[in-house]
Amino acid sequence: MKKGKMFGRSAIIIMAILALLTNVGFASADPLTGEEGVTQSMIIIGCALAMGIAGIGSAMGLMLAGTSAVAVTGEKPELFGKCLIFQVLPMTQAVYGLLTAILLMMGAGLLGGSGADLTNPMLGISAIGIGLVVGLTGLSAANQGMVASASISATARNPSVAARGIIYTVMPETIAIFGLLVGILLMTGLGLL
Repeated sequence: MKKGKMFGRSAIIIMAILALLTNVGFASADPLTGEEGVTQSMIIIGCALAMGIAGIGSAMGLMLAGTSAVAVTGEKPELFGKCLIFQVLPMTQAVYGLLTAILLMMGAGLLGGSGADLTNPMLGISAIGIGLVVGLTGLSAANQGMVASASISATARNPSVAARGIIYTVMPETIAIFGLLVGILLMTGLGLL
């Protein structure tokens, strides 16, 4: 029952975001046209994929850890600080998505500067791939939230295990770090950085 409600809410949120994007459009002081405009648009899609997918993973991880943190601090308010650390750890994948999006925007000249040579359509396709690799590896935040939730429960029973729980909770994040590293290396190799 909970999964159905969560899926329904997620679908409504995604549809609302898509409606906003189609009605508002993308703000740009100097939109490019022709081949350069197509490449720039594809880079924007790469930005959206990196931030959007990683953000969804982080939101799910924060929700999973947060529900456990609220339950534990309701019984043991003195564990608020430890629970908060566990709860925010899945947010870092969204930060990786944001960093990737900013770097891609810089490479496309959307944040000032000359940017890369946008006459090469391969840059746009590559940016979509970069967005996907960072976004999809950012889904590890959902799994990280599950581990954080278990660690919060263990800390509630025995507060001395909190440090070990943090180590376990950080491990799923290494997948997202690998994805970010691949994205940065690809951007560097393609001349987007």
